[in-house]
Amino acid sequence: MLEYLFHQYDNYPTIEIYLEITAVIFGILSVWFAKKNNILVFPTGIINTTIYVYLLWKWSLLGDMMINGYYVVMSVYGWYVWTRKKEGADEFPISRLSKKEKGLAFVIFSLTIAFVVAVYLFFNKFTTWSAYVDTIVTGIFFVGMWLMAKRKIENWTLWIIGNTISVPMYFYKGYTFTSIQYIIFTIIAIYGYLEWKKTLNNSSSLETT
Repeated sequence: MLEYLFHQYDNYPTIEIYLEITAVIFGILSVWFAKKNNILVFPTGIINTTIYVYLLWKWSLLGDMMINGYYVVMSVYGWYVWTRKKEGADEFPISRLSKKEKGLAFVIFSLTIAFVVAVYLFFNKFTTWSAYVDTIVTGIFFVGMWLMAKRKIENWTLWIIGNTISVPMYFYKGYTFTSIQYIIFTIIAIYGYLEWKKTLNNSSSLETT
């Protein structure tokens, strides 16, 4: 069984294997901190995504490479937003999307898909089914990261969808460690949604009393 899962690494450079494992560890830490609504989600996430920018470029997954470059930028933005305080409380607490924000999320998703399609066409990378899946996942994760930075509970729904899709894609591409990472991400994201929902419900109860 282990041979089946990890034989793809037989011909990989050792440094890339170590980098992938390191990125996976920090990625899991980042999602765990996000679940706990802890600001450490951002520094651990920056380490994870910076490593993956390099690895995904090597693996020719351009959409996901751009996602991770975007994650680095959004992590810096999110780090700033989460430090903001107003009268001793978080200026941007956990909340739900407004109607206007839902529309903006759809625009971000659509523009991301269009941009990634253009990139794949330019580099003639639409050669396998994983390229098409990567395009959709890129759009999902772009919006998910934006929602995470703004502490919107809907970010977890997008992470769950995107992570679930990513599991078979990375396994097919031969990156078993990363595929396992996305399985763990999916599980934590489910618990993250439930934990944020509980926090949000408690906040709503306090506001009505």
